[in-house]
Amino acid sequence: MDRLRARILQSLDMPVGRDIREAAALLAQRRGGCAVLFYGSVLRTGDMDGVLDFYVLTPGRSDAMDRLIWPHVSFAELPVSSGRIVRAKVATMPLDIFGEAAAGEMVDTTIWTRFVQPSALVWVSDWASRRAVEDAICSAAMTAASFAAMLGEEQGSARDYWGALFRQTYTLELRVEKPGRERQILDNNPQWFDDLLPLAWDAAGIAHDRRGAIYAPRLAPERCRRLFDQWVARQKTGKWLNAARLLKAGFTFEGATRYALWKIERHTGIGLRLTPWRERHPVLAAPGVLFQLWRRTATK
Repeated sequence: MDRLRARILQSLDMPVGRDIREAAALLAQRRGGCAVLFYGSVLRTGDMDGVLDFYVLTPGRSDAMDRLIWPHVSFAELPVSSGRIVRAKVATMPLDIFGEAAAGEMVDTTIWTRFVQPSALVWVSDWASRRAVEDAICSAAMTAASFAAMLGEEQGSARDYWGALFRQTYTLELRVEKPGRERQILDNNPQWFDDLLPLAWDAAGIAHDRRGAIYAPRLAPERCRRLFDQWVARQKTGKWLNAARLLKAGFTFEGATRYALWKIERHTGIGLRLTPWRERHPVLAAPGVLFQLWRRTATK
């Protein structure tokens, strides 16, 4: 576990720009967070003109509704001292739920699938919260690697096992990923995934043989059956769970209209006016926005 934690910390403690840390601090203040994780494409590319992805984790024990459908999703525009407006897609959820989901104690797959990929801990309130986040990210790696051992072939490279895992997790979600999406994820961080697999297997107690870059995990039959049963449970509930989250987001996504209009202008060059009514009623406003966009593009 110590070697896995050391590798995880290299990611969590990676240097990021001042604008990102200031934005994270603002989000923590607004959301009552005890920790903020930064992840996604901008973490890799550094393109501050895009939308940054943050997870804000909150303290305390979660209530019943938090345990059913999470996270709360919002769009934020954050003014920082450089004069830049940092645009961010923000997911907020209780830290205790985050830890349980990362450890595979829920039927959800999204947390450990997302956070087995690199992320940075860009704001934290105290040592206890930091340690809880470290534990959760280590758990995510062990959970993901355990399912990868069950879903992959008898032997293969680290890339083969991670690829098998990501392909299968996509089948549990409603969103449609382009073929080869898992290759893109692995190509973006090849050394990370090569390093992580054996460390996560060791920490999870999964014995394995290695010849060069080829691994062969030795899963005990009872553990393999248990992982298989857990995977079947996720297959039965995954799409329903994602549908419930999408439905919730459709009615509770704070800043949804601002986010949509910003995306439209970024991709088409057409700026549409944000009215108070559109801000308050993003679902009802969508048809009118689309019609106005169609008219503007037709006259171009």
